[in-house]
Amino acid sequence: MHQVPPPTFRVDGAALRTRRMQLGQSTTELATATGVSDSYIRKLEGGTRCRMRPRHYTALRAALRTTDTDLLTTEDPQERT
Repeated sequence: MHQVPPPTFRVDGAALRTRRMQLGQSTTELATATGVSDSYIRKLEGGTRCRMRPRHYTALRAALRTTDTDLLTTEDPQERT
């Protein structure tokens, strides 16, 4: 039987960066708390990447003490013209 991949969350990189800076966290601190690499956090903030798997997204949201409303977007950065 064919398995469906887990859903992903589309993260607003600018909102992520704003919230991280409000909390005074470095990208390294946030990456450690989230369970991803520092490079991945920087790519999310810069718009190179925008999707996260549920486990990492939940950890990110908790580390930033914020909500889906503040962190998620429906816009895909690669679709911007």
